[in-house]
Amino acid sequence: MQSQTTTGTAAARRVHFHDLHPAPADMRAEVLAGLALPQKRLSPKFFYDADGSRLFDAICALPEYYPTRTEIGILRRHGAEMAARLGREALLIELGSGSSVKIRTLLEALRPAVYMPVDISREHLLQSAEALAAAFPALDVHAVCADYSSAFVLPVDHHDHPRAAFFPGSSVGNFEPPAAARLMARVGQILGPGGRLLIGVDLIKDVHRLEAAYNDADGVTAAFNLNLLTRINRELGADFDRDAFRHEAIFNAALARVEMHLISTRAQRVTVAGETFAFAEGESIHTECSYKYRIDGFHALAAEAGFAAEQVWTDADDLFSVHCLVYG
Repeated sequence: MQSQTTTGTAAARRVHFHDLHPAPADMRAEVLAGLALPQKRLSPKFFYDADGSRLFDAICALPEYYPTRTEIGILRRHGAEMAARLGREALLIELGSGSSVKIRTLLEALRPAVYMPVDISREHLLQSAEALAAAFPALDVHAVCADYSSAFVLPVDHHDHPRAAFFPGSSVGNFEPPAAARLMARVGQILGPGGRLLIGVDLIKDVHRLEAAYNDADGVTAAFNLNLLTRINRELGADFDRDAFRHEAIFNAALARVEMHLISTRAQRVTVAGETFAFAEGESIHTECSYKYRIDGFHALAAEAGFAAEQVWTDADDLFSVHCLVYG
């Protein structure tokens, strides 16, 4: 493990950086394996190159995409209650590094003793940690470069502070439910008995509203999905024709999830890293799932991971929820 204090600006010098050396994703192996499946798949973690990250930020501002603004509204209205649950002067771990209004809203209410963002992207992690150190000069910031979807150990211990974690954005919905339970159980083990998890969860709702959020009129989500092919072309020497695929997002009611696909508009063959894959007209590549929950259903999932539900906050229309869970 590498631990250092960054140099440069005053804010940068206040950020303690801990590199846990997360294993690099083997994009070539994963893409080839996914395209060889009967139902072709690509991991959503490959969405986020520079263009993909920019497009996702644009998605969050779309009128159809309710989750971001709804969760922010809940945090603003109930931040003081959430802070009281988590415990002031806490060690706050954020799963995924955020410079957005979400973490800033929570930090304003909570004022933790230590803030520890965890993210696999070193550059994004440092940029957001330094921005937050500048905005909150009294905050002790420990940025941890690690893959939070795998097991990791906190690089520093602060046993005199209660432990809490923040996992916003309904990112838990991108995991199959058994994998989501395993992830939450690992978080619980890090927090220890009595540790609290504040987690955002998107709720099941009218199918038209759900599908509209992933099929915006301006085509930004389509561009985000298709950018995955552009990245594979660039980084793996592939020859995907973006114009021969179209974006589709549907709500699978049986599995309570929105599925994003790239649909082949004609019969074609595509070469990726020297291997060739045949596509029939209408055949899809499954690129992402976003599971939606009912509150009692999510609490049952949390219980599998060793958490008990303590409090839940929703918006007036019951579009989104933020849960405080206690471990042990």
